Amino acid sequence: MTDPYRTIVYIDGFNFYYGQVRGTPWKWLDPSVLFEKVLGPRNNLVKIKYFTARVQPSPSDPSVHVRQDAYLRALRAYCPLVELHYGHFLRHRIPMEHANPPPSRVDVWKNEEKGSDVNLALWVLNDAWQDNYDCAVVVSNDSDLAESLRLVKTQHRKVIGLVTPGAPQRKTSRQLHQHTDFVKPIRTWMLKSSQLPNLIPGTTIHKPLDW
Repeated sequence: MTDPYRTIVYIDGFNFYYGQVRGTPWKWLDPSVLFEKVLGPRNNLVKIKYFTARVQPSPSDPSVHVRQDAYLRALRAYCPLVELHYGHFLRHRIPMEHANPPPSRVDVWKNEEKGSDVNLALWVLNDAWQDNYDCAVVVSNDSDLAESLRLVKTQHRKVIGLVTPGAPQRKTSRQLHQHTDFVKPIRTWMLKSSQLPNLIPGTTIHKPLDW
C-alpha cells in the first residue's frame, strides 16, 4: 500500500494507566494527539477504542472514581475519535494464605478489572472481519490477547502494531510480539505534548487538581 493505513488503536485502559502514566503528571491525555505522534503519517487514525471499567472508591483513595469520571467525560466531550467500551470493576474481600503465619490465613481486599481484555480481543477480530482497518494497533502488554492477534494475522493478513505501556523499562510480551509487524514506544515528550485542555471547551470539565 502507498496510502496511509486505515488504523484503529485499541487501548487496554488499566494496562496503559498502570504501565505508562500512573505516578506521572501526564494522566490528562488526549489519545488522538498522542497516537498521531506515536504512529506518524503512515497511519491514518480512523478510531481509538478505549477499554476500561469504572473504578470504585476505597478508604485509601475515596475520590478515585471522581477523577476517572472527569477524564472519561472529557474524552466523550472533546475527542470524537475515541470510543469508550466498559468492562466491570470488582472489589471484594477474600481470605488468602499468610506468608508469615500465624495466623495461617488473612482477609484482604482484592481489586479486579474484568472484561476489558475480552472486549478488546473481540473488537480487534470483529473489526478485521468487517474490514474496518488496514492496521490494528494494540496498546497493552497482556499476553492473553495473543490468540486474537494471531487470528487477525493468519486469517485476515492485517498489519498489527504493538505499543507496550512502560517500555523499555517494561519488557514487551513475547507472546504478543511474535504476531506483530512493528512495535512503537511512547516517549515522555509525547505524553507531555498530548495533554487535554485543563478546561474542556464548552463544558465545566476540568483536570482533577491532584493530577
